[in-house]
Amino acid sequence: MSASGQLAAVLRVWRERLTPQAAGLPANTVRRTRGLRREELAVLAGVSVDYVVRLEQGRASAPSAQVCAALARAFQLSDAEQEHLFRLAGHASGGGRVSRLVPMSIRRLVERTTDRPVAVFDAGWSLLLWNAMWVALMGDPSSLRESERNVLWMHFAGLSECRVRRSTSTMAFDASMVADLRRSAGRYPDDRQLHHLIVRLNAESEVFRELWQRHEIAEHGPALKTIAHPEVGRLDLDCDILTTQRGDLRIVMYTAEPGSDSGGKLALLAAIGARPVLGGPAR
Repeated sequence: MSASGQLAAVLRVWRERLTPQAAGLPANTVRRTRGLRREELAVLAGVSVDYVVRLEQGRASAPSAQVCAALARAFQLSDAEQEHLFRLAGHASGGGRVSRLVPMSIRRLVERTTDRPVAVFDAGWSLLLWNAMWVALMGDPSSLRESERNVLWMHFAGLSECRVRRSTSTMAFDASMVADLRRSAGRYPDDRQLHHLIVRLNAESEVFRELWQRHEIAEHGPALKTIAHPEVGRLDLDCDILTTQRGDLRIVMYTAEPGSDSGGKLALLAAIGARPVLGGPAR
């Protein structure tokens, strides 16, 4: 059986084994088949029903790494199952390629963190996973095209609104991010998505081109951020970055000093909930 045929078969099995209750959906309707309906899976994964049908029939091209991550989250896959999904879709890590698998333990960490914004990025700073507080603070990334869910692209293409101020200068931030990307490019020389991102950035931004030609290599680190939120106003937050030993993922978390005005505003955001995207993730 071809890879697309294997993928189609396993997607059907995973959909049929997942109960509506386990997926957090109402189950008080009559069902002719086991598990989730295709429409329900489409909603959970943020894809169209037609695309789910084509995947299950083996008629769609291999899903992107971002779609695979969304499917893995919707299906609640184990780490081994997630690796199998990425391999069938042609996104197996290793051999100089970026890993875009989010382990189950990291997914639980993000989903169960309800009092502070948390998001997970790959080694090229493409957004893979986020929690409800991230949406409340930054806007809903699911409203963006996959190619736009990247910190460097949003920043250097000028697509993000100027609502994040950093403790360092803009030039220092730019240089740090480009040096971090250069480091990842050296570690993952065979990753086509990372290479394509660099080509797009070079074509889009003169600032990026100049910084890229410096060949500086560094790891982008934590900083103090000031965020101008349209509903609660100014928040002064610590932005911490944790890197996983496996997969080189970056877990970004915003926190406020206990008892501070910004801490109270974060709590208010938790009560307000999500807001529409305002240009995507900014950092």
